[in-house]
Amino acid sequence: MEIFLDKRAVRQIRLSAQDAVEEGDIETLREDILEAFSEEQVEEIERRLDTGDFFEFLTDLLDEWSGDDADELFELLDTQLGDVGVDLKFEKRGSPEVEAEQEEDETTDFEDDDFEEGDDDDEDEEEEEEEEEEEPGD
Repeated sequence: MEIFLDKRAVRQIRLSAQDAVEEGDIETLREDILEAFSEEQVEEIERRLDTGDFFEFLTDLLDEWSGDDADELFELLDTQLGDVGVDLKFEKRGSPEVEAEQEEDETTDFEDDDFEEGDDDDEDEEEEEEEEEEEPGD
């Protein structure tokens, strides 16, 4: 069986793992990992587990995790699920801080593009001003 975790799920787990590292709260992390999988995926994983309980599987996994970094958590998850015949696929990316910086950079780049010289935005502004002048006075 192959399971693909989308970017949103991976990001949520990474953020939750970071919170767990900082605050020691693995309960939320376990719930966030569980929520990353669909109900059908959880049922299939449970069929493959000796205990038949994905929640218990995650508890054991988190006990095994050193609590230092999210990449290690994903490696453990990948390895442990691989042992029961589940091939976990996800995008391997940097830390949540790095991802947040990349998103900010992308936004900044986009915003900068809007304000380049020679852009047609000046024409839009002139049209808006003309429309405002045509409207009846207040």
